[in-house]
Amino acid sequence: MPQILGKKVKKVLLKNGFKIVRQSGSHIIFEHPTDGSTVTVPIHGDNNPIYMGVFMEIIKQSKISKKEFFKK
Repeated sequence: MPQILGKKVKKVLLKNGFKIVRQSGSHIIFEHPTDGSTVTVPIHGDNNPIYMGVFMEIIKQSKISKKEFFKK
C-alpha cells in the first residue's frame, strides 16, 4: 500500500463531512456532525507521510474506505 500524506487525509475527511474541532500542536482533531465520531490526524509537515498503523486507525475511526483516500 502506498504512503499517504497528512494533507491528503485532511482533504478527504473534510470532503466526507468531517469538521475541524481543534488543533493541538501538529495534531488536528476532526468530528463528524451527524454521528459524533472523532478522528485525530497528525500533520508533521506538508510532505511527511502518515505511518501505516496510524492511517489504518484513521480508516477505522472515520469509516471511510481505503479506496476513497487513494482516489486521484
